[in-house]
Amino acid sequence: MSTSNTYLAVFLGSKTSPKMTAWTALPEEQRRAKEREGMAAWKAWAEKHQGAIVGMGGPLGKTKKITHRGIEDVSNELGAYTVVRADSHAAAAKLFENHPHFTIFPGESVEIMPVLPIPGA
Repeated sequence: MSTSNTYLAVFLGSKTSPKMTAWTALPEEQRRAKEREGMAAWKAWAEKHQGAIVGMGGPLGKTKKITHRGIEDVSNELGAYTVVRADSHAAAAKLFENHPHFTIFPGESVEIMPVLPIPGA
């Protein structure tokens, strides 16, 4: 994959945020309805931006952290990722304005960063 004009979007959300607390407090039927609404909106977002999406990515599962001390289970705010192409960092960020991740789902933010070439490669 060429890194030229390529950006990684990371979807973030805390498991203990007020938005998540309110989400989990919803009656199951209401929460399922919001999930369906959110997935339809996410699909519509992907269709609208299909020309910019390099890799749809997906939800992220439980995290293992590896250090010189070994392997441990950890928790973080990473929820999902997508890879896009855009003319600029600002244009890549603009793709995610009003995204269902935080307008319907209890996600808090999307962070956009350029994918840089490997030095010396």
